[in-house]
Amino acid sequence: MTLPTGGDEDPDEITQPELAAFSAAPWFRAEAGCDAVRFRAAVNGVTTGGSSYPRAELREMTEGGDDEAAWSTTDGTHTLVVREAFTALPEERPYVVGAQVHGGDDDVTVFRLEGGRLYVTDGDDRHHHLVTGDYDLGTEFEARFVARGGEIDAYYNGRLQTTVSHDGDTNYFKAGAYTQANCDNSGPCTERNHGEVRISHIRVTHS
Repeated sequence: MTLPTGGDEDPDEITQPELAAFSAAPWFRAEAGCDAVRFRAAVNGVTTGGSSYPRAELREMTEGGDDEAAWSTTDGTHTLVVREAFTALPEERPYVVGAQVHGGDDDVTVFRLEGGRLYVTDGDDRHHHLVTGDYDLGTEFEARFVARGGEIDAYYNGRLQTTVSHDGDTNYFKAGAYTQANCDNSGPCTERNHGEVRISHIRVTHS
């Protein structure tokens, strides 16, 4: 778990077994009744050295959480299923990523909300595929990535949206709130200006 807190370009990271019972309101917290978990990243949050944007985001690890996961799109089948809802967007630049396939030092494909328009990206093409142009905040949906045979299929509520070609062996899944805004492009520069994602189910499988 990477949090939008910590030192300059050195965000707090929580691993297992501590993560199993960890919370850090308001950035990472279970709802009453434990029906879902809220992920929040404010525009003034701490970023990693490789990004100018803050995140409250899970990173896929190997079973048991001992090592960072890394798998090939040409060997086996790798699936991420997330049931989530975008619940808040930053001002001026209302962009948030809710789930992604990451490879090496850069994202491969993500579910990215821009205002009311939800996209699946392909590398640097952030508008590769429009899933819906009228997304309402708080609407829960199922995002699914299936990687196999050098391709990644992206599904929205069970329907195939697009297929991204990608041949790589350093891939892993991420999910949470990756706010695509900071104090340079989104005001006010306060914790009240944030992106937030609610996740009620997440499953990763490899076969």
